[in-house]
Amino acid sequence: MIEQKESPAFAGKDFGAGAYERLSGQVFGELDPADPRNSIITDIQFAPRNARGMVEYSATFTLLKPMDTSKASGVLIYDVPNRGSRLLLGAIQGGEPGDGFLFRRGHAILSSGWQGDVLPSPGVQSLLAPVARNPDGSSITGPVLVRFSDLPPGTTSMPVTALLPRRPYLAASLDTTKATLTKRASEEGAILPLAPGDWAFADCTTRAFPGLPDPGHICLKKGFEPGFLYELTYTAKDPLVLGIGFAATRDTVSFFRREAKDGVGAANPLSGQIKHVVALGISQSGNFVKSFVHLGFNQDEQGQRVWDGADDHIAARQTPLNFRFAVPGGSAGMYEPGSEAVLWWADSNDPVRGRKADGMLRRCGLSSTCPKIFETFGSAEFWGLKMSPGLVGTDAVADIPLPPAVRRYYFPGTTHGGGRGGFNIASPARGGRCLLPDNPNPESDTMRALLDALVAWVTKDVEPPASRYPRIEQGQLVSGGHREMGFPVIPGYPLPDQLLNTFYDYDFGPGFLYNDLSGVISLQPPVRKQAIRMLVPKVDIDGNEMTGVPSVQHQAPLGSYLGWNVTARGFQQGRGCGFAGGFLPFAATRAERLAAGDPRPSLEERYPTHDSFVERVRTAAVQLVRDRFLLQEDADRLIREATVSAVGR
Repeated sequence: MIEQKESPAFAGKDFGAGAYERLSGQVFGELDPADPRNSIITDIQFAPRNARGMVEYSATFTLLKPMDTSKASGVLIYDVPNRGSRLLLGAIQGGEPGDGFLFRRGHAILSSGWQGDVLPSPGVQSLLAPVARNPDGSSITGPVLVRFSDLPPGTTSMPVTALLPRRPYLAASLDTTKATLTKRASEEGAILPLAPGDWAFADCTTRAFPGLPDPGHICLKKGFEPGFLYELTYTAKDPLVLGIGFAATRDTVSFFRREAKDGVGAANPLSGQIKHVVALGISQSGNFVKSFVHLGFNQDEQGQRVWDGADDHIAARQTPLNFRFAVPGGSAGMYEPGSEAVLWWADSNDPVRGRKADGMLRRCGLSSTCPKIFETFGSAEFWGLKMSPGLVGTDAVADIPLPPAVRRYYFPGTTHGGGRGGFNIASPARGGRCLLPDNPNPESDTMRALLDALVAWVTKDVEPPASRYPRIEQGQLVSGGHREMGFPVIPGYPLPDQLLNTFYDYDFGPGFLYNDLSGVISLQPPVRKQAIRMLVPKVDIDGNEMTGVPSVQHQAPLGSYLGWNVTARGFQQGRGCGFAGGFLPFAATRAERLAAGDPRPSLEERYPTHDSFVERVRTAAVQLVRDRFLLQEDADRLIREATVSAVGR
């Protein structure tokens, strides 16, 4: 159902394929829980059914399409939302409309809601998923874990979710003796239980302790202490059937791709126009891409392929969506599910965790509905998001081969999603929650070229560039200590030792289907059985990584571009700073670096003249264009930016 229409959009601007229009509204669907394509959804058998025995859902959507169909490419780009937000246009063309990169090509762009715990709000893609209940109508219950830290001084009340804004799982009972609240000063520190009388399931924002009784909030009599981490374990009720988000995406894309009209006779605005579909998911939504394919949702209810191609960008895990009381907005923190699932594309064993051989393409391979896959990621995914087992398995002894329909491209020395780019030699200020300045090394230029390559592979069968990523067999992956990496010791700066986000093998109970990240969790917090060995790329004498598809900035460096950073303050002080990468600028002159004891050549020694720096940039750009990792328009822009920069002046 189309609820809003902006025609033309962007004040009618023509980016090269005519004006665009924006359509937004809702899709209403129903699922047969007995269909094998749907029965994999956890708890769908406990969802309410309509008179036809079907399970209903609704989701929002936004569609951008050329108004002149003769200028349309026939390609639908599916932009998978991240926590309800659409990231594709920002990542590829600098915003909406940005430079019109996708609009110039005449692609239609579709986004729709899949995450059922996201609170609806303007501009957010959301899904209305049903609640699962027992056959007699009583509430289904189960354990839920919530962790809070770094709360502002004076905080007395918190929703029973650390991820906002989202729907919390309500407590089944307000009796605090049936729940546990603890605090600790560090992850390894003593766990201090709080007495049941010192806190309440209540909201104290308008009424002093014990506050207003509320199964969605907790209130602490003396308030939360900023230096502690609080861990709440309680019994929740009424789980949402969140796995429906996969089916809703499948059915929405399939409708816009193939149908002439909907169930009430309204015309499909893309009817007859779409020949190919390419999906792009970024970070959390990239995890969604992996799970969507792995669980078999790339086959629609008519047995046809949904996406012809997909890129899971900066995504190291699968999305924790298809299990009871799931929290899909997590980000690889302690006890958060996501890495339990199979993490590799080709069928491979998991000897360390004792799992049967599996791969993310197994189900779609059986139905001949696999998409062509690009896997793109950078350094921060190794450090903060536990990436390496997806390349080398849990035993980390050999590379797992890629299937023929998968290409993998690694962006060395980048933060999560890439930095701002440019050739600014001014030392960035330190600040925020991370100790080191932000890493400016970009990914967007390479992503633009690769999206074109993926579309060409899907639509014209043009072979894409060969995969480029670090491998054990070539000695490019090592343990995360500075000696093993070859990382230089730079006075005044931290080393990467002990900064990897630990990959734990968790026991969530016997009802959890680990390879599929599905089923029912019965142990919260889970038991930490063992730590899985992880590897990171080696670096050169500058501390910069040496493999993959380096950006122009990486090949004409102004410092060390890191996939890791250090938390400057708060509960995690001294540990890795999430999945943010840092930057260690080079000294300006030889004298300056010698005085500081910096072993890395200075800018003066690297680029004795401004022209020598510009030539370094030009050489790198020309080669990347030749290799199809950079578009000519972006190469020209980078050379212009280098020409007006202060480097070497």
